Amino acid sequence: MGFRMGIVGLPNVGKSTLFNALTKTAAAQAANFPFCTIEPNVGEVAVPDPRLDKLAEIAGSKQIIPTRITFVDIAGLVKGASKGEGLGNQFLANIREVDAIAHVLRCFEDGDVTHVEGRVDPIADAETIETELMIADLESVERRLANIQRKLKGGDKDALAQEKLLKAAQAALESGKPARTVQVAEDERKAWDMLQLLTAKPVLFVCNVEEDKAATGNSQSDRVAEMAAAQGAGQVVISARIEEEISQLPAEEATMFLEEMGLHEAGLDRLIREGYKLLGLDTYFTVGPKEARAWTIHHGTLAPQAAGVIHGDFERGFIRAETVAYDDYVTYKGEAGAREAGKFRVEGKTYQVKDGDVLHFLFNA
Repeated sequence: MGFRMGIVGLPNVGKSTLFNALTKTAAAQAANFPFCTIEPNVGEVAVPDPRLDKLAEIAGSKQIIPTRITFVDIAGLVKGASKGEGLGNQFLANIREVDAIAHVLRCFEDGDVTHVEGRVDPIADAETIETELMIADLESVERRLANIQRKLKGGDKDALAQEKLLKAAQAALESGKPARTVQVAEDERKAWDMLQLLTAKPVLFVCNVEEDKAATGNSQSDRVAEMAAAQGAGQVVISARIEEEISQLPAEEATMFLEEMGLHEAGLDRLIREGYKLLGLDTYFTVGPKEARAWTIHHGTLAPQAAGVIHGDFERGFIRAETVAYDDYVTYKGEAGAREAGKFRVEGKTYQVKDGDVLHFLFNA
């Protein structure tokens, strides 16, 4: 299980340039006019994780298989999209299908690239898109409330539970706040997610800055950081141009280029890490002579469900999970060394898998 992150933004903020860099493809036509991205371009990227390389080296694995993240480049949004302006309806439908939203904001000055509103103001840009999504959500909430009236009169339990959540969302949206600001009890989380509200999705603000500001950010990205902190959203500073340049280079040259720019890692790596944090995702590993492989799970997943990510039969017939923590695997040079040092554990059905666990599942076929 990887996850799908939709990349959104107003026209000409560097969204498709970033997408091209992320997927190392020029499939998205990064031309300088609105609506040049009409079909959502979908690109799969391997999630960089140095731990996987280390495990493969220790185990002598022939093949390394990282987990993957899917990026969806969604057509540039304009004011009025919630009313179907531009490519509004399509835009809203595509956003519904992603797990999180990476919201690219223009924080760079460049006279050659026109801004759709004729100014550089990332906060106003963020509000433009957020407003369109909130309007769409409010309409959806009002429609659903109208649809359950008959069931409410009949005292239907499910309808009453749904009404409570819809009213909470409505109150937030009407006061100009996104649905993700609503406090939802854990036992209501599933029903809340089923409402599929656009503004309930986690948001990562991606500040696209000038190349010479990629390491430090600038005054505009500082403003976005304050906004993100206030909303409980993530924020990452990136230069889409740098990402585009390094995506064309061999790995060693890319590392040198990044160091020259005062950067320790590619923006892609930071973006994925922030995305993982935002969605509460962990990685566990399976390691052997044939392959070393990374798997993505939600934080707090129990061992049988983690096994089910590999194959449904593993979950159904789960017996136990042989477990070594990543640090122990590295320190004691593999499973045999960890076993001798007493760091090899056998865990049952109630074990919560930890980020970095090296697991071997035993199951009844």
